[in-house]
Amino acid sequence: MSTPVAHGSIRRRLLLSLLASAAVLAIVVYFVVQSVARQVAQESQDNVLTASALSILDSARLSGGEISIDLPYSALSMLDSISDERVFYAIRLEDEFLSGYADLPEPTGDPNGTSSFLSTTFLGEDVRVVLVKRRMSTDTGRSFLKVSVAQTLSGQKQALARISRTSMGIGAGFFLVSVLLAALISRSTIRPLDRLTGSVSRRGPKDLRPVAAPVPSEMVPLVASLNSFMRRLQQSLMRSEDFIAEAAHRVRTPLAVVRTKAEVAQRKSDDPETRKALREMIRAIDDSSRTAGQLLDHAMVTFRLDHLAREEISLHRLVQDTVERMRPTSELKDVTLEATEVETATIKGDPILVQNALHNLLDNAVKYSPSGAEIHVALTTTDDGAKISVKDTGPGFQTDELDVLPKRFARGANTQDIVGSGLGLTIAKEVVEAHGGTLHITNNPGGGACVSLVFPSS
Repeated sequence: MSTPVAHGSIRRRLLLSLLASAAVLAIVVYFVVQSVARQVAQESQDNVLTASALSILDSARLSGGEISIDLPYSALSMLDSISDERVFYAIRLEDEFLSGYADLPEPTGDPNGTSSFLSTTFLGEDVRVVLVKRRMSTDTGRSFLKVSVAQTLSGQKQALARISRTSMGIGAGFFLVSVLLAALISRSTIRPLDRLTGSVSRRGPKDLRPVAAPVPSEMVPLVASLNSFMRRLQQSLMRSEDFIAEAAHRVRTPLAVVRTKAEVAQRKSDDPETRKALREMIRAIDDSSRTAGQLLDHAMVTFRLDHLAREEISLHRLVQDTVERMRPTSELKDVTLEATEVETATIKGDPILVQNALHNLLDNAVKYSPSGAEIHVALTTTDDGAKISVKDTGPGFQTDELDVLPKRFARGANTQDIVGSGLGLTIAKEVVEAHGGTLHITNNPGGGACVSLVFPSS
């Protein structure tokens, strides 16, 4: 039986797709957390800078035509209370510098706006600068009083680095959880297919009932196709079985008629050539009739093996009954058939098949034994099971043919002149192996053959 070529795996594809999606989402989560954290940190710093600048601006007073500013301590201390940041400020009246750091960069924003921000470098450090302005009345008219406050970004960078590590941990944790969920999802998604596979694989070769178990909607076309295939296969097998049975019946009946007429013609004929031809015809008819019968038996055995019964079989009774049924045939050939040693033994199995296997062994022994030979049937028991042995005093087997004889249509080199089909040992081997046993073929030390059926204990 050829094995289907596997091309990829649905479970693996689904798992890889889920993992790829999880990886993309983890990266998105990382950058989203980074962006949100950076935006929140920036807004927090801008709010503090703006509050500091407004505090300075609120302390400005106009006295005697001049502007005086009492720089409040809280205005700058609020900026370095959390981290060791450096703070810079500059106060200007329009373009006239009043106090602070004269070279502190001034943000350029909306001329009519009250505040604007700038990220730049000052004194070798990255700073964030806010500009707040307010109109004030002076001797020269209304002018803008502008206050710029700057703060270094080292603390913010440290905080963002911590947040980055945290977001990376969150992304990694999200990915690991996604891996676990992806494995569970892929397994649960494929489980209906596994159940369908198990349901079909547990069936016997003859169990072609349609699959009726509920399946996902995506699998309905597959199950429908499978049921349609099994229905067609069942019809084909039924036609084949009917054909074999009908063909065997229709072949054997005309052959029996032809054989009878050939025997009558042989007795009436005085011509030696005609009698010789009729003898060859009778032998060919016997060969064809036996082959048809064996084919029918083999078809019956094959069918019952697929529906193997498990009844309690009394082997000692079965052996004695089969020997008695074969005794008339052995007496016609002047062959002694005896059940010499029969112990009590019981196994579980199909009695019809076991009897058919033993019948084939006895039939072979009688057929291939010469006139005056003896056949002894023994049933012995051991701790491991029961053994039925059929020993004869015939020609025996050739040593190099022992492994080939149980094969279908195989016959020994010394049996070409005897009518046979080569299916007797095949049927016996299939039956005993279906019951968990083995078939042994040997030659007796004193001459003759020995074929044994070994059944395991129940």
